[in-house]
Amino acid sequence: MLTGRSRQHMLTLMTRSTTDLVGDLDSTDPAVGLRAVAALGRLLGRLEDLHVRHAREQGWSWQEIAEALGVTKQTVHRKHARR
Repeated sequence: MLTGRSRQHMLTLMTRSTTDLVGDLDSTDPAVGLRAVAALGRLLGRLEDLHVRHAREQGWSWQEIAEALGVTKQTVHRKHARR
């Protein structure tokens, strides 16, 4: 198992809705496409939160996380330190 039971459940729930959104990205209706983009943005945010939390639990430094995400240490710390 790659993730803990509670995390796996969360990712499974997200994956189901993600599959539905992928088809909406090709829509010629801007309302459908834009809703899909917004939903995927929220999903990416949740996934980032999950993986940053997991990295911190495993002892990663803010610098290591920042390098993996391609951002500065200050950016990742400001965004995730409160959570």
